[in-house]
Amino acid sequence: MNDAKYIGLDVHQATISAAVLDSAGKLVMEAILETKAETILQFLRGIRGSLHVTLEEGTWAAWLYDLLKPHVTRVLVSDPRKNDLGRDGNRNDRRDARELAELLYRDKGEIGVSRRAWPAHLEGVGPQLPDDYARSHAGDDAHQSHLP
Repeated sequence: MNDAKYIGLDVHQATISAAVLDSAGKLVMEAILETKAETILQFLRGIRGSLHVTLEEGTWAAWLYDLLKPHVTRVLVSDPRKNDLGRDGNRNDRRDARELAELLYRDKGEIGVSRRAWPAHLEGVGPQLPDDYARSHAGDDAHQSHLP
């Protein structure tokens, strides 16, 4: 039995719209979360199975990647210029979260993976944070419930 869950996150400063698909691609949950570490982790703890998460590259992407990575099977940061969300001009946070989850579920490369932060020798392995991000946040407590 495949217990995979595919989670799309549309991230903003105050809130995150989340959509969760099951292993059959069926929408099983939608939520609006505070953009706070403890709220996000609490949400993830309530979902059973192997968790695959995607979010768009943006202001909060590096922070969220660091937060999510130890708690999920896979984190994919997408390039918003390549994933074609809202092509019809009808942008909506809930819809964007759902479409991100669907692209991740289908995993056809349509998500437009961000390569900006990946060292060249690791391309294709998964998203990595640049060294200067790690240095600039060296003293941060990763378990804080507020944004850095």
